[in-house]
Amino acid sequence: MIIDTHTHIWSSLEQLGRDVAQRLRSQQAKRWGQLDASPPNHESAMECVDASFVFGFRCDRLDARVPNEFIADFVARDAGRRFGVAGVDPMADDPVGQVDAAASLGMVGITVSPASQGFHPAHSDAMLVYERCLELAMPVFVTQDTPLTAEAIMDFGRPAAWDEVARTYPGLPIVVGQLGHPWVEETLTLLGKHERVYADISGVASRPWQLYNALLSASSFDVMEKLLFGSNFPVDTPAKTIESLYTINAYSHGTQLPSIPRPQIRAIVERDALQVLGIDSQVSSERSVSEMKTESTSPIPSST
Repeated sequence: MIIDTHTHIWSSLEQLGRDVAQRLRSQQAKRWGQLDASPPNHESAMECVDASFVFGFRCDRLDARVPNEFIADFVARDAGRRFGVAGVDPMADDPVGQVDAAASLGMVGITVSPASQGFHPAHSDAMLVYERCLELAMPVFVTQDTPLTAEAIMDFGRPAAWDEVARTYPGLPIVVGQLGHPWVEETLTLLGKHERVYADISGVASRPWQLYNALLSASSFDVMEKLLFGSNFPVDTPAKTIESLYTINAYSHGTQLPSIPRPQIRAIVERDALQVLGIDSQVSSERSVSEMKTESTSPIPSST
Protein backbone atom coordinates (compact mmCIF):
# COMPACT_ATOMS: atom_id res chain seq x y z
CA MET A 1 0.00 0.00 0.00
CA ILE A 2 1.19 3.51 -0.81
CA ILE A 3 -0.36 6.44 1.04
CA ASP A 4 0.63 10.04 0.33
CA THR A 5 0.27 11.65 3.75
CA HIS A 6 0.87 15.25 2.68
CA THR A 7 -1.07 16.86 -0.17
CA HIS A 8 -2.91 20.13 -0.74
CA ILE A 9 -5.63 21.54 -2.93
CA TRP A 10 -6.93 25.09 -3.29
CA SER A 11 -9.15 26.97 -5.69
CA SER A 12 -6.97 30.09 -5.83
CA LEU A 13 -3.66 31.33 -4.43
CA GLU A 14 -5.57 33.97 -2.46
CA GLN A 15 -6.81 31.19 -0.19
CA LEU A 16 -3.23 30.98 1.10
CA GLY A 17 -3.25 34.65 2.08
CA ARG A 18 -2.50 37.84 0.16
CA ASP A 19 1.18 37.97 1.10
CA VAL A 20 1.76 34.34 0.21
CA ALA A 21 -0.09 34.73 -3.08
CA GLN A 22 2.03 37.76 -3.96
CA ARG A 23 5.23 35.84 -3.24
CA LEU A 24 4.07 32.88 -5.26
CA ARG A 25 3.39 35.13 -8.22
CA SER A 26 6.66 37.05 -8.00
CA GLN A 27 9.50 36.52 -10.44
CA GLN A 28 11.69 35.29 -7.57
CA ALA A 29 9.23 32.48 -6.95
CA LYS A 30 8.10 31.78 -10.50
CA ARG A 31 8.21 28.00 -10.07
CA TRP A 32 5.86 28.18 -7.11
CA GLY A 33 3.48 30.57 -8.84
CA GLN A 34 2.84 28.07 -11.62
CA LEU A 35 1.70 25.32 -9.26
CA ASP A 36 -1.64 23.74 -10.10
CA ALA A 37 -3.39 22.63 -6.92
CA SER A 38 -6.79 22.18 -8.54
CA PRO A 39 -8.84 19.12 -7.61
CA PRO A 40 -8.59 17.64 -11.15
CA ASN A 41 -4.80 17.91 -11.09
CA HIS A 42 -4.70 16.33 -7.63
CA GLU A 43 -6.83 13.45 -8.86
CA SER A 44 -4.50 12.89 -11.80
CA ALA A 45 -1.32 13.08 -9.70
CA MET A 46 -2.64 10.56 -7.16
CA GLU A 47 -3.32 7.82 -9.71
CA CYS A 48 -0.06 6.11 -8.73
CA VAL A 49 -0.90 5.82 -5.01
CA ASP A 50 -3.57 3.94 -3.11
CA ALA A 51 -4.70 6.87 -0.97
CA SER A 52 -3.86 10.44 0.01
CA PHE A 53 -4.34 12.82 2.90
CA VAL A 54 -5.64 16.21 1.73
CA PHE A 55 -4.88 19.24 3.91
CA GLY A 56 -6.97 22.28 4.61
CA PHE A 57 -5.44 25.51 5.89
CA ARG A 58 -6.56 28.29 8.21
CA CYS A 59 -4.46 31.23 9.35
CA ASP A 60 -6.45 34.26 10.43
CA ARG A 61 -3.20 36.14 11.00
CA LEU A 62 -2.47 35.96 7.25
CA ASP A 63 -6.13 36.21 6.21
CA ALA A 64 -5.77 32.73 4.71
CA ARG A 65 -8.22 29.87 4.52
CA VAL A 66 -8.60 26.77 2.39
CA PRO A 67 -12.02 25.86 3.81
CA ASN A 68 -12.44 22.52 5.48
CA GLU A 69 -15.81 22.21 3.75
CA PHE A 70 -13.99 22.46 0.41
CA ILE A 71 -11.63 19.65 1.49
CA ALA A 72 -14.49 17.52 2.82
CA ASP A 73 -16.43 17.84 -0.42
CA PHE A 74 -13.40 16.79 -2.47
CA VAL A 75 -12.65 13.87 -0.16
CA ALA A 76 -16.26 12.67 -0.29
CA ARG A 77 -16.02 12.19 -4.06
CA ASP A 78 -13.57 9.33 -3.50
CA ALA A 79 -13.94 8.57 0.18
CA GLY A 80 -12.15 5.24 0.02
CA ARG A 81 -8.94 6.80 -1.29
CA ARG A 82 -8.94 10.31 0.17
CA PHE A 83 -8.75 11.41 3.78
CA GLY A 84 -9.33 14.99 4.90
CA VAL A 85 -7.07 16.83 7.34
CA ALA A 86 -8.68 20.00 8.66
CA GLY A 87 -6.90 23.32 8.85
CA VAL A 88 -7.21 24.60 12.43
CA ASP A 89 -5.93 27.92 13.78
CA PRO A 90 -5.46 27.66 17.56
CA MET A 91 -5.20 31.45 17.79
CA ALA A 92 -8.59 32.01 16.16
CA ASP A 93 -11.95 32.02 17.91
CA ASP A 94 -13.16 28.77 19.50
CA PRO A 95 -10.21 26.54 18.58
CA VAL A 96 -11.71 23.47 20.25
CA GLY A 97 -14.93 24.10 18.36
CA GLN A 98 -12.90 24.10 15.15
CA VAL A 99 -11.74 20.56 15.98
CA ASP A 100 -15.29 19.41 16.71
CA ALA A 101 -16.49 20.94 13.44
CA ALA A 102 -13.70 19.12 11.60
CA ALA A 103 -14.72 15.83 13.17
CA SER A 104 -18.33 16.42 12.13
CA LEU A 105 -17.11 16.80 8.53
CA GLY A 106 -15.42 13.41 8.72
CA MET A 107 -11.87 14.74 8.87
CA VAL A 108 -9.33 12.22 10.16
CA GLY A 109 -6.90 14.78 11.64
CA ILE A 110 -5.98 18.43 11.89
CA THR A 111 -3.07 20.50 10.61
CA VAL A 112 -1.47 23.51 12.26
CA SER A 113 1.35 25.81 11.22
CA PRO A 114 2.83 27.52 14.29
CA ALA A 115 5.32 29.71 12.41
CA SER A 116 2.65 31.20 10.15
CA GLN A 117 -0.13 31.22 12.73
CA GLY A 118 2.13 32.90 15.27
CA PHE A 119 1.95 30.63 18.30
CA HIS A 120 4.32 28.52 20.31
CA PRO A 121 3.27 24.86 19.94
CA ALA A 122 2.74 24.63 23.71
CA HIS A 123 0.52 27.75 23.90
CA SER A 124 -2.34 27.17 26.34
CA ASP A 125 -5.03 27.52 23.66
CA ALA A 126 -3.18 25.10 21.40
CA MET A 127 -2.87 22.58 24.23
CA LEU A 128 -6.66 22.52 24.50
CA VAL A 129 -6.78 21.70 20.79
CA TYR A 130 -4.40 18.76 21.21
CA GLU A 131 -6.34 17.48 24.21
CA ARG A 132 -9.52 17.42 22.13
CA CYS A 133 -7.69 15.74 19.25
CA LEU A 134 -6.50 13.03 21.62
CA GLU A 135 -10.08 12.49 22.80
CA LEU A 136 -11.28 12.19 19.19
CA ALA A 137 -8.30 10.08 18.03
CA MET A 138 -7.31 12.72 15.46
CA PRO A 139 -3.57 13.03 14.71
CA VAL A 140 -1.96 16.46 14.52
CA PHE A 141 -0.01 17.29 11.35
CA VAL A 142 2.53 20.11 11.60
CA THR A 143 3.24 21.97 8.36
CA GLN A 144 6.28 24.07 7.53
CA ASP A 145 4.69 26.53 5.11
CA THR A 146 6.64 27.48 1.99
CA PRO A 147 7.34 30.19 1.20
CA LEU A 148 7.36 31.76 4.64
CA THR A 149 6.19 35.35 4.81
CA ALA A 150 8.20 38.03 6.59
CA GLU A 151 5.65 37.85 9.42
CA ALA A 152 6.28 34.15 10.11
CA ILE A 153 7.96 33.44 13.45
CA MET A 154 10.66 30.87 12.73
CA ASP A 155 11.31 30.06 16.40
CA PHE A 156 7.76 28.70 16.59
CA GLY A 157 8.52 26.39 13.66
CA ARG A 158 11.31 24.53 15.44
CA PRO A 159 10.50 20.83 15.95
CA ALA A 160 11.98 20.90 19.48
CA ALA A 161 9.10 23.18 20.50
CA TRP A 162 6.84 20.09 20.23
CA ASP A 163 8.72 18.28 22.99
CA GLU A 164 6.46 19.69 25.71
CA VAL A 165 3.36 18.76 23.71
CA ALA A 166 4.57 15.18 23.23
CA ARG A 167 5.44 14.89 26.93
CA THR A 168 2.04 16.21 27.97
CA TYR A 169 0.05 14.06 25.53
CA PRO A 170 2.18 10.94 24.93
CA GLY A 171 -0.72 9.14 23.23
CA LEU A 172 -1.29 11.86 20.62
CA PRO A 173 0.14 11.08 17.16
CA ILE A 174 2.08 14.09 15.85
CA VAL A 175 3.46 14.22 12.30
CA VAL A 176 6.14 16.80 11.58
CA GLY A 177 5.95 17.81 7.93
CA GLN A 178 8.96 17.97 5.59
CA LEU A 179 11.20 16.36 8.21
CA GLY A 180 11.02 19.66 10.07
CA HIS A 181 13.21 21.38 7.47
CA PRO A 182 15.54 23.18 8.07
CA TRP A 183 15.89 21.50 11.47
CA VAL A 184 16.09 17.92 10.22
CA GLU A 185 18.34 16.44 12.91
CA GLU A 186 16.27 18.18 15.58
CA THR A 187 13.25 16.39 14.15
CA LEU A 188 15.03 13.03 14.15
CA THR A 189 15.95 13.54 17.81
CA LEU A 190 12.29 14.24 18.59
CA LEU A 191 11.25 11.06 16.74
CA GLY A 192 13.70 9.00 18.76
CA LYS A 193 12.52 10.54 22.03
CA HIS A 194 8.76 10.14 21.63
CA GLU A 195 6.89 7.00 20.61
CA ARG A 196 3.99 8.74 18.87
CA VAL A 197 5.90 11.46 16.99
CA TYR A 198 6.53 10.88 13.27
CA ALA A 199 7.70 12.87 10.26
CA ASP A 200 6.96 12.87 6.55
CA ILE A 201 9.68 13.13 3.93
CA SER A 202 7.85 15.61 1.69
CA GLY A 203 9.73 18.68 0.56
CA VAL A 204 13.11 17.22 1.44
CA ALA A 205 12.52 14.57 -1.23
CA SER A 206 12.72 17.29 -3.91
CA ARG A 207 16.30 18.02 -2.79
CA PRO A 208 18.04 14.65 -3.35
CA TRP A 209 21.35 15.45 -1.64
CA GLN A 210 19.54 16.65 1.48
CA LEU A 211 17.26 13.61 1.33
CA TYR A 212 20.26 11.28 1.11
CA ASN A 213 21.87 12.83 4.18
CA ALA A 214 18.56 12.93 6.06
CA LEU A 215 17.97 9.23 5.49
CA LEU A 216 21.52 8.37 6.55
CA SER A 217 20.93 10.35 9.75
CA ALA A 218 17.53 8.72 10.30
CA SER A 219 19.16 5.31 9.96
CA SER A 220 21.89 6.23 12.44
CA PHE A 221 19.26 7.62 14.84
CA ASP A 222 17.35 4.32 14.40
CA VAL A 223 14.12 6.11 13.48
CA MET A 224 13.60 5.00 9.88
CA GLU A 225 10.36 3.30 10.90
CA LYS A 226 9.01 6.70 12.03
CA LEU A 227 9.19 8.20 8.52
CA LEU A 228 6.03 8.47 6.42
CA PHE A 229 5.69 8.94 2.69
CA GLY A 230 4.46 12.34 1.53
CA SER A 231 4.85 14.44 -1.63
CA ASN A 232 3.67 17.91 -0.56
CA PHE A 233 1.59 18.07 -3.75
CA PRO A 234 1.42 20.33 -5.74
CA VAL A 235 5.05 21.22 -5.02
CA ASP A 236 5.92 17.66 -6.03
CA THR A 237 4.00 14.62 -7.19
CA PRO A 238 4.07 11.23 -5.49
CA ALA A 239 5.56 9.67 -8.62
CA LYS A 240 8.53 12.05 -8.54
CA THR A 241 8.94 11.58 -4.81
CA ILE A 242 8.99 7.79 -5.17
CA GLU A 243 11.55 8.09 -7.95
CA SER A 244 13.73 10.34 -5.77
CA LEU A 245 13.64 7.77 -2.98
CA TYR A 246 14.48 4.77 -5.13
CA THR A 247 17.36 6.52 -6.89
CA ILE A 248 18.86 8.12 -3.79
CA ASN A 249 21.80 5.70 -3.62
CA ALA A 250 23.17 7.10 -6.87
CA TYR A 251 25.27 9.37 -4.65
CA SER A 252 27.12 6.40 -3.16
CA HIS A 253 27.80 4.49 -6.38
CA GLY A 254 31.51 4.19 -7.04
CA THR A 255 32.41 5.93 -3.79
CA GLN A 256 33.03 5.00 -0.18
CA LEU A 257 29.87 6.78 0.88
CA PRO A 258 27.33 4.53 2.64
CA SER A 259 24.11 3.55 0.90
CA ILE A 260 20.56 3.39 2.25
CA PRO A 261 19.32 -0.23 2.43
CA ARG A 262 16.66 -0.69 -0.23
CA PRO A 263 14.25 -2.47 2.16
CA GLN A 264 14.29 0.63 4.38
CA ILE A 265 13.45 2.85 1.40
CA ARG A 266 10.65 0.54 0.32
CA ALA A 267 9.30 0.54 3.88
CA ILE A 268 8.93 4.33 3.76
CA VAL A 269 7.07 4.19 0.44
CA GLU A 270 4.74 1.38 1.49
CA ARG A 271 4.19 2.21 5.18
CA ASP A 272 0.51 2.03 6.17
CA ALA A 273 0.06 5.50 7.64
CA LEU A 274 -3.53 4.79 8.65
CA GLN A 275 -2.41 1.94 10.88
CA VAL A 276 0.63 3.81 12.19
CA LEU A 277 -1.44 6.85 13.17
CA GLY A 278 -4.33 4.83 14.60
CA ILE A 279 -6.86 6.13 12.08
CA ASP A 280 -9.88 3.84 12.01
CA SER A 281 -10.40 3.78 8.25
CA GLN A 282 -9.52 1.48 5.41
CA VAL A 283 -8.42 2.15 1.85
CA SER A 284 -11.14 0.96 -0.50
CA SER A 285 -8.77 -0.77 -2.92
CA GLU A 286 -5.13 -1.70 -2.79
CA ARG A 287 -2.71 -1.93 -5.69
CA SER A 288 0.60 -3.70 -5.56
CA VAL A 289 3.90 -2.01 -6.28
CA SER A 290 4.11 -3.88 -9.58
CA GLU A 291 0.76 -2.44 -10.63
CA MET A 292 1.96 1.02 -9.67
CA LYS A 293 5.02 0.53 -11.88
CA THR A 294 2.74 -0.09 -14.84
CA GLU A 295 0.34 2.76 -14.19
CA SER A 296 2.67 5.50 -12.99
CA THR A 297 4.09 7.93 -15.49
CA SER A 298 7.28 7.83 -13.41
CA PRO A 299 7.74 4.16 -12.44
CA ILE A 300 9.84 2.86 -9.60
CA PRO A 301 13.30 1.99 -10.88
CA SER A 302 14.06 -1.71 -10.68
CA SER A 303 17.49 -1.11 -9.16
CA THR A 304 19.64 1.65 -7.69
